Amino acid sequence: MDYQQTLSYLFTQLAMYQRVGKIAYKANLNNTLALDNLFSHPHKNFKTVHVAGTNGKGSTSHMLASILQNAGYKVGLYTSPHLVDFRERIKINGIPIDKDTVIDFVEKNKSIFATMKPSFFEMTVALAFKYFAEQEVDIAVVEVGLGGRLDSTNIISPELSVITNIGLDHTDMLGDTLELIAAEKAGIIKPNTPVVICETQPETQNIFIKIAHDNSAPIAFADQNYRVKTATLTNGKQELSILHQDSNQTHRYKLDLLGSYQQKNFLGILQAVKILKRKGYDLDNGHILEGVANVIKNTGLLGRWQILGTQPAVVCDMGHNAEGLKHVVNQINSTPHQTFHMVMGMVNDKNIDEALKVLPSVGKYYFTRAKIPRSLDEQELLEKAKHLGLHGESYPNVEEALRSAKNNALEDDLIVIGGSTFIVAEVLSLENEKSKLASPF
Repeated sequence: MDYQQTLSYLFTQLAMYQRVGKIAYKANLNNTLALDNLFSHPHKNFKTVHVAGTNGKGSTSHMLASILQNAGYKVGLYTSPHLVDFRERIKINGIPIDKDTVIDFVEKNKSIFATMKPSFFEMTVALAFKYFAEQEVDIAVVEVGLGGRLDSTNIISPELSVITNIGLDHTDMLGDTLELIAAEKAGIIKPNTPVVICETQPETQNIFIKIAHDNSAPIAFADQNYRVKTATLTNGKQELSILHQDSNQTHRYKLDLLGSYQQKNFLGILQAVKILKRKGYDLDNGHILEGVANVIKNTGLLGRWQILGTQPAVVCDMGHNAEGLKHVVNQINSTPHQTFHMVMGMVNDKNIDEALKVLPSVGKYYFTRAKIPRSLDEQELLEKAKHLGLHGESYPNVEEALRSAKNNALEDDLIVIGGSTFIVAEVLSLENEKSKLASPF
């Protein structure tokens, strides 16, 4: 098999949550443990940091990996989903796993997969851990896929666990209250292992405290120890003035991740670095400064308030549930523009009405669907939006929706692409293809 044939096998033969939804979710770790045993427990050969949460866990993972990389460590990074290429999920110092390694892993283990029938995610976790062990990384930052307690990544014994926040997402699998979801996310808390909670929420605070206490795990709420005093945009960077409450000193940092929602994530990063330093990691404020100023360069992070064009401004963001879209709306409100346009699609197993309710009623919407089975029909999305006072039209595919938005927008307007990770992924793939066509090489 070549690389494209290998990807075709992975996407069609293994149940993939991103494509088909709940039926791909395994509510146990049986296959993960069996694969881990098959490959001689590779995750035991390197240190890890485990990151969970409803929103922000991908950005947090990339920021922390960038800081560790700047400090001279060989850093593995496991995240999901990918946007343009499968290999985005598995990186070392920002470099994606090579195609031949992916091909070789699949070819050698196809017969095992045929018998075991792992999910796409279970297989990918096994590949990542095996690769990190073979490449002898110093530490890997591992992002949870879904939930925490029963996630395939939850076989690791990390140096530190980080939980960003809790929102109502994946309620059909994790529970329909913040308290139930928090209990699932808290499943990554390990005995005698520090845990950082990035955002204090009254509904979940005591749940985290109790589970941490039951595990003798030191717990720190980052936003109780650090506070954002000011935030401005300067020369394409988000400049933050942060009060370190233990020393009562203020420090300035420049982030290349522009969304205002990154401020909460960054407080968790400061707390995490402080704990890692206590555990003997050679990290200083210079590593933080350089790391968070160069996250995109160091790790290749995509899709977080990512600017794709100007005049009109075109931005994509992966916020895809009510909580995530609230942050996107805050960013829209703080971005100068005349008229707001949104190219939007959603998947059919989200709480659609709750997500739509947070969106601005002033503006024009271009409702569409991504090319996956879970996509909500664009006409159905349009009808739901109309009932909630949102105005727009439907389009059969992302490319047509974006073209229409660009044709309608004036120079001072703002076009935002989002509502679903897969809408963002298709746009980035289109942009990637255009750049290839434009290149003389």
